[in-house]
Amino acid sequence: MKEAMFWEPMAEGKVRCVLCPHNCLIDVGKIGICKARQNIEGKLFSLVWGEVSSMALDPIEKKPLYHFYPGSYILSLGTFGCNFSCDNCQNWQISQQRAPTDFLLPEQIVAIAKEERRNVGIAYTYNEPLIWYEYVLECARLAKKEGLKNVLVTNGYINEEPLLKLLPYIDAMNIDVKAMKEDFYRKICKGRLPPVLRTVELAFKKGVHIEVTNLIIPTLNDKDEDFAAITDWLVSIDKSIPLHFTRYFPAFRMNLPPTPISTLIRARELAMEKLDYVYTGNVLFEEGETTFCPNCKRAVIIRMGMGVREMHLIGDRCSFCNTKINVVI
Repeated sequence: MKEAMFWEPMAEGKVRCVLCPHNCLIDVGKIGICKARQNIEGKLFSLVWGEVSSMALDPIEKKPLYHFYPGSYILSLGTFGCNFSCDNCQNWQISQQRAPTDFLLPEQIVAIAKEERRNVGIAYTYNEPLIWYEYVLECARLAKKEGLKNVLVTNGYINEEPLLKLLPYIDAMNIDVKAMKEDFYRKICKGRLPPVLRTVELAFKKGVHIEVTNLIIPTLNDKDEDFAAITDWLVSIDKSIPLHFTRYFPAFRMNLPPTPISTLIRARELAMEKLDYVYTGNVLFEEGETTFCPNCKRAVIIRMGMGVREMHLIGDRCSFCNTKINVVI
């Protein structure tokens, strides 16, 4: 274990964790909502520092990041715990309970990442990486020095001060915006919406490459007005931010039927009226995986599954009309 960052001592040996907006007040011996931070004798410790539950070399498209080194691979790793408890969690075995782990130092992670020739960096993913804050920060600092890229796949639920301290080391983020409704976040995720929106806006402002994922769940966030709300909000930041509408399947505590493919197609069509890049995920649909030039409408990156089949770019420009594409190459 390692002493945590971002906490305050309180009366009677209690501590206040201020890493995320839950701001947990934790009694001696108790653990915060995230299951990863414990009050030990009046000090807050990270239970997950160096504890790796999952690690794999993944296609970057799996994150999903479609506009960040397309066609490359990235070393992906996670621990256990999460500061949300979503009814539909697909990784509940590691996010909602303590999972078996192996201990790896940050230096070991960076060395493994450098060994793989096809690898562009490290993705902190699988469970919620922001509760792994101290370890992610140390790994990201070392990785940056070695010329590796750092990616967060996150729910975005973090307070502003720790976010701003971490962002200089982060190159790209895929942030889940689960719905544009506060009651959805409170009932389904056991969290709040505004901090998530702030994370997207701050990270974009600081120059991090941003892509947003919205999992569409039947009856909960699958109406035209839901699609319009997330589209209009993204347009207000930048219409070139890629948006991924993904298909829900029953998991954990939720047994609603899977999202109809027609709903994903409808969401994409509506969002494409205002956003430059909109995709469908968790479904095989070539058009929904393809990047089209927002000017000439030609296909500039054609994907199949999680791989790139064709790329028609000269640097970051469309090879057909020379329009700049929002892509990191």
